[in-house]
Amino acid sequence: MAVNSSMKLDSRVQLITYPDSLGGNLAALRDVLRRHFRGLFTGGVHILPPYPSSGDRGFAPLDYGMIDPRFGTWDDIRRIGEEYGVMLDVMVNHISRRSPQFQDFLAKGRNSPYADMFLTLDKIWPDGQPVQADIDIMFLRRPVPYSSFAIGDGTEEKVWTTFGKTDPSEQIDLDVNSPLTRQYLSSIFRHFKANHVRMVRLDAVGYVIKKPGTSCFFVEPDIYGFLDWVAGQAEEHGIALLPEVHAHYSIQYKLAERGFWIYDFILPFLVLETLVNRSSAMLRRYLNDRPSNQFTMLDCHDGIPVKPDLDGLVDTERARRIVDLCLARGANLSRVVSDKHKSPDGFDVHQIRCTYYDALGRDDDAYLAARAIQLFVPGIPQIYYVGLLAGENDAAAVTERGDGREINRHNYSLEEIEQAVRRPVVQRLLKLIRFRNEHEAFQGFFQCLETEAREIKLRWQNEGQSCMLHVDLDTFRSVVQYTDERGTERQWVV
Repeated sequence: MAVNSSMKLDSRVQLITYPDSLGGNLAALRDVLRRHFRGLFTGGVHILPPYPSSGDRGFAPLDYGMIDPRFGTWDDIRRIGEEYGVMLDVMVNHISRRSPQFQDFLAKGRNSPYADMFLTLDKIWPDGQPVQADIDIMFLRRPVPYSSFAIGDGTEEKVWTTFGKTDPSEQIDLDVNSPLTRQYLSSIFRHFKANHVRMVRLDAVGYVIKKPGTSCFFVEPDIYGFLDWVAGQAEEHGIALLPEVHAHYSIQYKLAERGFWIYDFILPFLVLETLVNRSSAMLRRYLNDRPSNQFTMLDCHDGIPVKPDLDGLVDTERARRIVDLCLARGANLSRVVSDKHKSPDGFDVHQIRCTYYDALGRDDDAYLAARAIQLFVPGIPQIYYVGLLAGENDAAAVTERGDGREINRHNYSLEEIEQAVRRPVVQRLLKLIRFRNEHEAFQGFFQCLETEAREIKLRWQNEGQSCMLHVDLDTFRSVVQYTDERGTERQWVV
């Protein structure tokens, strides 16, 4: 099925941010965009979940019809959307256990009108009893994929819960095959259209199909039926889709072949590996054999992907060296839970949690080289707000909140933003982003040129307009050569 997700989108650079991370709320975010980054993110702003939530920093949503009052209102979302275009998340896999629907289920059990929205274990196993042999082969995000809840009538229900650090979990999985769930998701898209949301990120969509005897992750062909249904909803309301699937890159490519936009989760590690090892060989091979309908990123609210994204592409010895270097620079790790999904030698790193600036040793030239490569790679570039400000690891937040992901989730005050944007590394990055947005060559033909291993050259050409990035991996000196509006050849050092 050809889906709307590959509809023509603005290819200019987008920003990723939490609703409260640049100034404290959505109104402040709009002001910060206008004051410090005017015209910079007209490609769009991905606002991480602004809804009322009971956990996981927004990813355990209670009600999509509301904006958490701490952040603002839907009026604030509309105002940002009118200027920049907004992407929001829909957690298609789960909702909060404190949502009105699940609270009604806890009170009334199977008599609740919402009961069918949830995956009670009798929907998975006929007698409702977990089968350990099935669990052993699942791609798990917690020790067991279910939680037990006391129901108002004194009975107990076991309900599927893919995510969550607590027991019982705060995140309750939805039965995406239920007509009730489909109605619920349809209502979200209608609401988003009314509030000028242009793009939707389908969070955790790879986990929506649960089937005994499988990994319960990206179960084919069942997953395509659901994705095609969601694509129909999005198309009806003029919304583009970005499925978020942390999986082996071959699975991502299957989505791209079906017309979906995908994330380039391979690029962050390969760019890091290129700069650390001062060799472009692996990155060049990759850039010559990847789909172009991808959103490119180097960092995000989670971490730098490793397993299973890079399995078969990067061997564990090479991966361990990068992981160890990042650990020495203050990173922490998320790990694969299931033994079945670890490497044969026991390697189990799911993601490296670290700011990208720290991963590169706070070397300004190396960092700008990384960003230059990202912005020259075909696709739609997204810059995470911490990366935009060349932010450093927030170890204090990790200690305070007990979550390793907080290392790269610092909330910037207005004063901190003022200070950050004056730093030379940030000013150089802003100039680079403007160039990527404005030069017409980026609408044309891309080439990753053959070079020696100690350099990389990326070129764009479009009807007489051209630009080329040359990175010297020995010095991290990055030079952009380009034609100006008069056709004159020029260059500048990033």
